[in-house]
Amino acid sequence: MSLEQQFEQAQLDVKTLTKRPSDAQLLDLYAFFKQATEGDNNTSKPGMFDLKGQFKWKTWADKKGMTSVEAMQKYVDLVQELLQTNK
Repeated sequence: MSLEQQFEQAQLDVKTLTKRPSDAQLLDLYAFFKQATEGDNNTSKPGMFDLKGQFKWKTWADKKGMTSVEAMQKYVDLVQELLQTNK
């Protein structure tokens, strides 16, 4: 299976988790997905009252420079880890 196919499958698999991942894991899933699909974060930082948006923005911005292939692989790896521990 190609990395793109694994990435697509991981997006489906993550929805089958029976336990909620930690906030840090959820932020990493979001950031790896955004980095893989959109590249570096070039959006403006959310306002100071949007704490959730700020955490998501910062986590994605921290992945700056990561290639989409690296981000896809890290997303797939994280989903596999979650499937083993959170099912």
